[in-house]
Amino acid sequence: MPKLDLASIPHTNATGYPPPFDTAVEGRWYRRLAPVAGLTLMGASHVTLLPGAFSSQRHWHRGQDELVVILDGEAVLIDDAGETPVGRGDILAFPAGEANGHHLHNRSDTPCVFVAISAGAREADSGEYPDIDMVFDAAGYARKDGTRYEARRLP
Repeated sequence: MPKLDLASIPHTNATGYPPPFDTAVEGRWYRRLAPVAGLTLMGASHVTLLPGAFSSQRHWHRGQDELVVILDGEAVLIDDAGETPVGRGDILAFPAGEANGHHLHNRSDTPCVFVAISAGAREADSGEYPDIDMVFDAAGYARKDGTRYEARRLP
């Protein structure tokens, strides 16, 4: 059935980030939409950012496009250009290969809800976190000198 029952999809705040980088996203709760919908060529998640939470560490992808649609609430987009307030109805696009580290920060006192969509082969993707000593690839996370972290990226 094309219509998803959001309430029946498990939600989690799990992250694959190694400590101490995991604490910034403790208030990020998400439901993976693509697997339950049978979608195999794209990723999609319904995300709720609690007040104070970040959507991720600031990052960019070499092999995946990202599209974010804000459904409710407000947040601040932080990228290489600075800070931009975003709210209900705003759409954010991040083309693969564009080295513009980005993430959302909920600085309000109410949740921010959005859908994040990705397209591109996850197993061929890699990227960087410009603010911290971390890069990623299909196998997981590493320091910028190539030393691997124990943590693995979550599916």
